[in-house]
Amino acid sequence: MSSFNILSIAGTDPSGGAGIQADLKAFSALGGYGMSVVTALVAQTTTGVAAVHRVPPEFITRQLDVLLQDVRADAVKIGMLGDTDVIAAVVGALDAYRPPHVVLDPVMVAKSGDRLLAADAIEAVRTELLPRADLITPNLPEAAELLGEPEAADTAAMEAQARRLLELGARRVLIKGGHLDTAQSTDLLVEPGAQAWAFSAPRVPTGNTHGTGCTLSSAIAALLPQRDGCAAAVREAKDYLTGALRRADELDVGAGKGPVHHFHAWW
Repeated sequence: MSSFNILSIAGTDPSGGAGIQADLKAFSALGGYGMSVVTALVAQTTTGVAAVHRVPPEFITRQLDVLLQDVRADAVKIGMLGDTDVIAAVVGALDAYRPPHVVLDPVMVAKSGDRLLAADAIEAVRTELLPRADLITPNLPEAAELLGEPEAADTAAMEAQARRLLELGARRVLIKGGHLDTAQSTDLLVEPGAQAWAFSAPRVPTGNTHGTGCTLSSAIAALLPQRDGCAAAVREAKDYLTGALRRADELDVGAGKGPVHHFHAWW
């Protein structure tokens, strides 16, 4: 196959650092042809979320049907969904079109602290989305909320929580350790019946971390159809994000937490 089509199902970010805008940049930087279905119009900047305009679920279904009846999707990244009705629309499309790779980034709260997923929709994520994803990529607060447990405080607790997420139906879990207070940022990839893979990188001294979760999950989605196995895609995506963080201070975007540098290898 000469090209790979990667679809983002997520909300927007007018500042370009997170959401669909970040996803499309990461897809392009890593050799994927980016496509998008919008679930919410989010008025946000580097300083926070000002407002969210929900896209009606029937229009999300229409976007998905029109697109996927015409264009092959080699991988799908799912980000901000918002509520149970939107989750149901996305689940319907996954069942109808069966994309070969599905990466779920269970976006619940923005880095600014603003809530992006209704509290009553968490159960739908657990029961409807987790079993349909090939990989989920929660950070520590998201994993804790999905499980109804306190946040993991070390890598042993991270692995234990990842394995409990597998028991809920997830096929693979990449639990991200960015919230730990450690010199290295370590993520763990856990699969049923297998030893965990650890991916570590030195922490980058930058305040420009807006969109790191969106960028990592979309990088993995772009690489899954192109690489031999999930671990290889995760390792390369982690390296890509580390490079984007190292070069983030070269950008001058906003007064808050600025974005990572998606095109650091090109500029």
